[in-house]
Amino acid sequence: MAKAITRTDFNFPGQKGVYRGKVRDVYNIDDRYLLMVATDRISAFDVVLPEGIPYKGQVLNQIASMFLEEVSDIVPVWNIASPDPNVTVGVRCEPYPVEMIVRGYLTGSSWRLYRSGGREICGIPLKEGLREHQKFERPLITPTTKAEHGMHDQDISAEEIIRSGLVAEEEYRMLEDYSMKLFMRGTEIAARQGLILVDTKYEFGRHDGKVFLIDEIHTPDSSRYFYSDGYEERFARGEQQRQLSKEFVREWLMANGFQGREGEKVPEMTPDIVNEISERYIELFEKITGREFVRAETEDPLARIEDNVNSYLDKQKQ
Repeated sequence: MAKAITRTDFNFPGQKGVYRGKVRDVYNIDDRYLLMVATDRISAFDVVLPEGIPYKGQVLNQIASMFLEEVSDIVPVWNIASPDPNVTVGVRCEPYPVEMIVRGYLTGSSWRLYRSGGREICGIPLKEGLREHQKFERPLITPTTKAEHGMHDQDISAEEIIRSGLVAEEEYRMLEDYSMKLFMRGTEIAARQGLILVDTKYEFGRHDGKVFLIDEIHTPDSSRYFYSDGYEERFARGEQQRQLSKEFVREWLMANGFQGREGEKVPEMTPDIVNEISERYIELFEKITGREFVRAETEDPLARIEDNVNSYLDKQKQ
């Protein structure tokens, strides 16, 4: 099996610090640029699972790079270059303390809330009589706070964000506008691939007084897709939809008694399970992008990344 990248510990020229998130290791270069390494770590229910998934980081990084290019006419995007299949370099932004979740359908956590009796999400009322995987009349923007490490993100209403001063009203309305336009563009791109963009998250930051789209976009870690073929028939029969997302990992965990709650233990991730998840991510890449996935060399992926990044940084000095 290919080697998975579960941790990086580089020392690049001009490096000022490093932040390790659930999936990405982010290096500060000269307080001007961020160098983001998409590792093969995988998280679910806000828990990083014990085994890495080979090629997952490459899948996420290359999907995000493609989509960032596709939406750069809507909003300034943070990325500048991708010197390695697992790496993106971009401008250093000050992130907004909220994530913008856009939901086109009642599914996943929103359905679990609704099924348990909830009729409001982030201050938005939900009608009676809705069914799982039903399309909303209009996509909903349901923001969350960005949690500290090890904590769960918390739903929050637009009114609470503005009232608490997390984001100024004028800027928050700009984030809403960008989010809806990005979701519409993502929906159009997905439709060309025979997919439905169900829900997704966007993150934004500020740089030189402007709002930038940061982090990943429309990847299977940040988004959920349905196959459009047969959606209506399955919905009419009350059947589950064919999905392209990380939901299959969550479903496997739930089936084995894990939802990230206190006292629960992550089930054993055997080599067969790890390989199956890896192949599913590659399938996701090819279906979402319409491109063949070319597996990066993984005999020594850390050396490969270090060589590629150092070569890129050297060229920037010339």
